[in-house]
Parts: sequence; C-alpha cells; structure tokens
Amino acid sequence: GYPPAIEHGAQVVMASFNSWHGRKMHGSRQMLNDILVDRLGFDGFVVGDWNGHGQVVGCSNVSCPQAMNAGLDMFMAPDSWEQLYHNTLKQVKSGEISLARLDEAVSRILRVKFRAGLFTAGLPSKRPYAGKYELLGAAEHRAVARDAVRKSLVLLKNNDNILPLSPKSKVLVAGAGADNIGQQSGGWTLTWQGTGNKNSDFPNADSIYAGIEDAVQRAGGVATLSENGSFDEKPDVAIVVFGEQPYAEFQGDVTDLDYKPTGDLALLKSYKAQGIPTVAVFLSGRAMWVNPELNASDAFVAAWLPGTEGAGIADLLFTDAQGNTQYDFTGRLSFSWPKDPLDVELNIGNAEYDPLFAYGYGLSINDSQNLEQLNEEIDPSLSTVNDSHFLFAGDPVQPWRLVLNDAGGNTQVSSNHQISSQSKVEIQAKDFKAQEDIVQVNWTGQGNVSIQGNPVDLSKKASGGMAIEFAYNVLVHTATEVNLSLGCGLECAKEFDITEALKSKAMSEWHTAKIDISCFKDDESRLDEVNVPFLLSSDAGLSIQLSAINIVEGTPGSSCTL
Repeated sequence: GYPPAIEHGAQVVMASFNSWHGRKMHGSRQMLNDILVDRLGFDGFVVGDWNGHGQVVGCSNVSCPQAMNAGLDMFMAPDSWEQLYHNTLKQVKSGEISLARLDEAVSRILRVKFRAGLFTAGLPSKRPYAGKYELLGAAEHRAVARDAVRKSLVLLKNNDNILPLSPKSKVLVAGAGADNIGQQSGGWTLTWQGTGNKNSDFPNADSIYAGIEDAVQRAGGVATLSENGSFDEKPDVAIVVFGEQPYAEFQGDVTDLDYKPTGDLALLKSYKAQGIPTVAVFLSGRAMWVNPELNASDAFVAAWLPGTEGAGIADLLFTDAQGNTQYDFTGRLSFSWPKDPLDVELNIGNAEYDPLFAYGYGLSINDSQNLEQLNEEIDPSLSTVNDSHFLFAGDPVQPWRLVLNDAGGNTQVSSNHQISSQSKVEIQAKDFKAQEDIVQVNWTGQGNVSIQGNPVDLSKKASGGMAIEFAYNVLVHTATEVNLSLGCGLECAKEFDITEALKSKAMSEWHTAKIDISCFKDDESRLDEVNVPFLLSSDAGLSIQLSAINIVEGTPGSSCTL
C-alpha cells in the first residue's frame, strides 16, 4: 500500500511498534530512510507512535538519538516530552545528532505544513465554519452515516425468510448491546478503549434499540427493552443484541476466535425453547466463531460496529408499515468467517481454505437459503488456553472480568478508572511498556480486587505441577493485612497471608510471583470449580501495579510464597 499512497500525495507516515528482522522500526534507518525516502520517494515527514522510540535498543522514553538518526522526524512523546526535548537538544549540541539531520527533520515538517496551507489559512477561529457546532452531527452527515450502516450489515442466516419483520409486531429487544451506544461504537471514541461511556455521552446518536423503537411505534407496533431478556407478555419476535465489549489496539488481542461470553447464548436458547422467533444482532470488530449462537437463532446479522447511527439496523430488520421491504442487505464479508476458533490465519488463497462463510458471502432478503445446524464442538486445547490466562496487558482476558469489592458489594471494572462501591478500592489504567498496559490498584480501606468468571476445573493443574503466575510492582505498602487467594468464590477460597512478603518487595521495581496451585488445595477451595482464580485483599495503605496473571508450568522457583 505504500507506493500508491505516496504517489497520491500521502504526507505523513507513522513508524510502527513492529520489528523488522529484529530491529525496532523506530530505530531502523534502512526502513525509515533508505527504503521509505530514498527508494519510494516519500517527501513528507515520519512521526513516531506512542513512546515507540523508547523501545529501541539503548533508548528510553526520554532519550533516543538513535530514532532521529534513523529518520524519525517527530517524536510522539505524550508524557515524556519535556525531558526528551532537553536531552535531544543536548545530543544535537554534542554532535550525537548532527545539525544537518535536525535541519532535515525540521524542513520536512515545515514543508508539509506549507503544503497544507497552515501558514496562509489564518487563525482557526476566523475561518468560515469556526464556532458552528451545529454542523457537528448535522442531519445531512448523519444520513450518510446511517446509509453506511445499512450497507455494512451482513446477513449470515435468515431461515424461513424471517426477515424483514413486521413493525406492527410485539417486539422484545434484549441483550447488553441493545441500548448501549458505547458498545456499538467500539474503541477510540471518548476514551481510548471505548469503555466507561454512557448513552448521554453521545448527543444526537441513536442506540440500536432507539432505532427499533422508533420504527415499530410509527407503524403501530410495540417495542419493549429488556436487557436481561425477561418479559411479562410473550413477544411475537425477540431481537437479541450482543457481542464484544469495546477495545483498541493490543488490548483486543485474543488467542483464538471463539466468542466466549455465555449469557447471550443462554438467552437465545431460552427463546428457542419457548418457540419465540429470534433475530441475533452481533456486534464485533472481527469475524468470530459463533456456531452455538448461529444455531440458536432464526436470523443472524453481523452488524460489526455501526457507531452512532443504530437506527440504520432497524431500516433493514423491518418492512415499512404497509409491509414493503425498505432496504435489502447488500453487505458482503470482507473477511472470511471462521469454521473453527483456531482459524486465526484464515485467508482466501490459502492452500487449505475452508471457511464457514467465504470471503464475499452475504445473503439478500430474497434468498431462500436455510442454514443447517452447525458443529459446536471445539478443540479441547482451547479450554486450556481459556482457563490459563486471566489478565493480559492490564486487561482481563475474555471471558474473565476484573472486579472490585468492598462492604458495598461488587463493582465490575468497565473503564480505565473505577472506584469500588464505598470508595475503599481504586483501580486505574497506567502506562508501563505501552499505553495503559498495566493496572494500578490503591486501597484506602478494606476491600479486594479479583478476577472472576464461570467455574473452571483447576484440580488437574494442581496435581500437574502448575502455578499461578502474576507480575506486580509494589508502590506503597503500609497495610497491616494483605491476603492472596484462589478458589470457588469469595466464601470458599484458601488464603495466604503475603503482608510481609509484599513489604519486602516495596519500591523495588517489577517482580514475578509463581505459586503452586496445589498450595490452594483444601476441602473448601474446591479447585474443580474455580470461579475466582485470583483475589488480592488488603486494608488501607497498599498500592500495587499488576500486568499479567496466568497459569504456567511450575518451576523450582515456584512455591507457596512470593
């Protein structure tokens, strides 16, 4: 993609976090200068990614002459810029960075600014549309976005041509994503990860339910919202909106494509058992293995991340009041849909290309094509992966969740800054090796932080020499009692007092603990049905950072202590 982009006037190229033959891109003169500039003819400027220069060998976030010498013209230094500026100035004065290289970087940046007209456009506040905030989310712009939603939806299943639905029906709209603009918008919204947002944070936007409600009410039907799926009067049809929670960048990394949350599947199955026709609307940033969910629904729509125009989904799900089709499904798969959760490298052209739905697949309303029952069996090794990884880069690994608890009860962590019910425990996302790749937990009173999920059997791991491993950094430790536990719930877990062990690690950088799972074995902890694989409790005075929590093979260094 680089040659045509450069030929068509691309002015800025960002160095990635990737390595090429073992050399970080931010420090590769071969890539940034010899190939990009000399061979491809790029004459814009090269900007770094978020503290990416700090990953170059011999560099830190506040000092990296290697990156500028390699051809980086502008550092991205969100929290380290001041010291980086002074160090770079010293390095130019000492000759470690040549004056010619500095002049080259400045010239490239100025050239792009001149080409963009920044020096002739005048003050932003004096330009024609300055201050006209009514143009943000203007009706004409929203119409374009809504049309894009209609064209992006892919109909994967439509047994017995259940779609389009009559808007004069009694429609039950269920699922966590039904009235959740944050979830349907994904990451990179008001927050980096797209978490912690409320519908009110998106003025003039429509949730999927809001669009359905409007379409149904205008036709004389009844639309009822029930996130948990319960109802008093049996509906004519149920629409279940569910899918991935928002994520961005590496915090969305997964080890396989299995869509793991189980509550949505239980809801779909319950409607099927009651004979209620059901339409699944799946929100995701990628194609995923959802065979059980496909089997349990009569129609299945891959809605991706429609953003603020949730009403665009109702346009395709319903006819008009007279029963006429308003819009057809024209979206087709731009990625192959996996037949197996391990189809992570499934691409058209592969020698063993065997997807569930091929690249370019998508049904139209008039297609009479029923989808037969799909295989729901998965590779047994997947359960090993799902049962062994709990926290990665400071983020819980699906289907696990991060939970705060104090005397006020549980609080699920859903944003990069959260406080427990009675404000005894605080958790914040922090930067370590990458943006927000660790969490910092602070205690001002009695409480705990834990990983929770559906029960898994760790009894075999207890007898197989496996250990719970977690990376931690103790910032402050004046607490009088700190305990670590693992078990079948808050009331049946074996605790270890790690107060003094942690105190000896305070203010001494990062450590990795390995504790044999067998250490947690007793009659109460029930290792055959563990739903809390990690729980750290403390009273006031503890501040600790956590990066990763996994089950790994035990080593001679693993024991029943830190």
